[in-house]
Amino acid sequence: LQEMVDKYCLEVVQAYMGHIQENGERAVRRMLKALCKKRKCTTTLDLSGEDFLDDQSPIKLNICIDATSGDGVFDFSGSGKQLPGNLNCPSAVVYSAILYCLRCLIGEEIPLNQGCLHPITVIVEDDSLLNPDATAAVVGGNVLTSQRITDVILKSFGAAADSQGCTNNLTFGNSHFGYYETIGGGAGAGPNWHGQSGVHTHMTNTRITDPEILERRYPVFLKEFSLRRNSGGSGKYHGGDGLIRHIEALDELQLSILSERRDLPPNGIEGGGNGLCGQNIHIKNGKEINIGGKNSIVLQKGDSIVIRTPGGGGYGKA
Repeated sequence: LQEMVDKYCLEVVQAYMGHIQENGERAVRRMLKALCKKRKCTTTLDLSGEDFLDDQSPIKLNICIDATSGDGVFDFSGSGKQLPGNLNCPSAVVYSAILYCLRCLIGEEIPLNQGCLHPITVIVEDDSLLNPDATAAVVGGNVLTSQRITDVILKSFGAAADSQGCTNNLTFGNSHFGYYETIGGGAGAGPNWHGQSGVHTHMTNTRITDPEILERRYPVFLKEFSLRRNSGGSGKYHGGDGLIRHIEALDELQLSILSERRDLPPNGIEGGGNGLCGQNIHIKNGKEINIGGKNSIVLQKGDSIVIRTPGGGGYGKA
């Protein structure tokens, strides 16, 4: 930034920062106006969507778009109350999810910037799942609830079916080390594409550790890392498949899993089928134990954890 200021002067750099935001604002307004025109709406266009966390906490969204100005109101009133657990989502993450979705919906090559939010008014209720007080735990809100918000926004626009809706946060370690990874799954299908398989959806964007490095550095054996075939929803365009990750402990380990979409599946839209729910299985003495979406367990030497991640929803009737 200092080099840019030295070369072009502060006034020019600040002016172009403004130009970038103004262009982002215009791009969003054009997109929203075009949607109204496509839906043959000349006044206000109302869109809505709803989904639930695995604990049945709702995320409700009503969108009102002014066909003339291109302004939009994203109203999350009626979403769930603040939770005692850690899935509460700071309002800043709600804004981030909206910004991301708007950028995805714009059919122009523009840099992601704050100007995209200038036409948007956001309504979230105080002391709610999406705007908790300062005492609330929020770590799961960033990595899990944000995914559900994104699914609801894209579904409201009819842009894509639900993706895996999870980052499958897996941690294990002992008194000598700690290891953390996130695991991909299936992406939702859209109006003219199949969902991608075995990918991170909407956020995280992190590479997983190579098997050779994982096994060299940690007391584990990676028994399987593969696509979870036929876990994506059916449809004219099918949802992407999730993943199977099977890890055997070679020493006693404390393991924790923080995940979603273990009880409620990723939904298809426009007649598309749902993706499969994920599963977290503890294998002990040859016996399979479903440990649910959120748990912390001890793996003894020879025990395994099997993570089956959700598939994406399908789009349109097959």
